Amino acid sequence: MKKRILVIEDDTEILDITTMVLNDAKFEVSGSLGTEDAIGLVKLHQPDLVLTDYMLPGLSGGQICTLLKTNSETAHIPVILMSAYQKQAIAIGNFQFDAYIKKPFDINYLVTVIKKFVI
Repeated sequence: MKKRILVIEDDTEILDITTMVLNDAKFEVSGSLGTEDAIGLVKLHQPDLVLTDYMLPGLSGGQICTLLKTNSETAHIPVILMSAYQKQAIAIGNFQFDAYIKKPFDINYLVTVIKKFVI
């Protein structure tokens, strides 16, 4: 059974590339351009892992991570935070993310990090 990855990314090109790479790596991928209802999105897609950009319209990736990690129904799901602004993303708060990937990212590194949590 394929592991499910939910990608939350507001840049459609990055979302498309990430989806293609993860599909090629044999993951089932759902994508979203952002969300105000992170818990609802996770309940809808039932992912094994959430990969989210930090800078998003509405809720930031950090806020999404905090919501997921502080909810008893979703706290077990690994969350990987991505950002081109490493200092900003990490300095703003303790979002309880499981891993951090700096953009631009190497696609092989992305797949390796995800596999650490879902395989």
